[in-house]
Amino acid sequence: MIVHPAEEILSQAHILIVEDDPDIADPLAGFLRANGFTVSVSASSQAAGRILARTQIDLVLLDIMLPGEDGLTFCRRLRASQGPRIIMLTALSELTDKVVGLEVGADDYLSKPFDLRELLARVRAVLRRGPLTTEKSHEAGAGAIIRFSGFAFYPHRRFLRSPTGLRIPLSGAEADLLLVFCQNTRQVLSREELISLTRGEGFAISGRSIDLLVSRLRRKLIDSDPLANPIRTVRADGYAFQPDVMSE
Repeated sequence: MIVHPAEEILSQAHILIVEDDPDIADPLAGFLRANGFTVSVSASSQAAGRILARTQIDLVLLDIMLPGEDGLTFCRRLRASQGPRIIMLTALSELTDKVVGLEVGADDYLSKPFDLRELLARVRAVLRRGPLTTEKSHEAGAGAIIRFSGFAFYPHRRFLRSPTGLRIPLSGAEADLLLVFCQNTRQVLSREELISLTRGEGFAISGRSIDLLVSRLRRKLIDSDPLANPIRTVRADGYAFQPDVMSE
């Protein structure tokens, strides 16, 4: 029997829940264990850091409202050191708060209260993306490099190099969005299509969140090269990525 690499990742995944409310953490841990995952639990970012220092963790389910260092700050710190995949668990319902979570490096977010079946689907979807690679492996040539308009895009490492060699970090959401654009260059993609292609069908993400992410991605490209404006807004229809794209 041949096992697909993505399914092997799922079967061996170790998930760390960072949640200070045991009424949430304990049932969630039990549910994930019942679905075949190895699970560790911590009630603070400090405790989570100690677990991460000694254990290989594939995915962190990270609450925003934590004692001491909050989840957003911890997420930013994890992503700066590469770290595992991250899904934010937030009681905050404002769109801006959710986008901030994606901006600091989370792979996805889920608002409380959440349905356990939806969380399981998101966990599996994020794990199927595979582990984040190290910058050293990319410098050695591993993984795809996508080039457009003088930029070099490293999708698995989540950064760009500008035409002048400037390193531009991307959030998980920005990297996913740019990859979809590069794979569908010169095609007009509606907001609904972008949501489906970047996050999966049925995810509760609004068209406004896509507009905000496009704006942030466009700003990074233009700030690095004032002559660049590769993302064209098509009124009432969506967005189109204009440059020629080459993959290595």
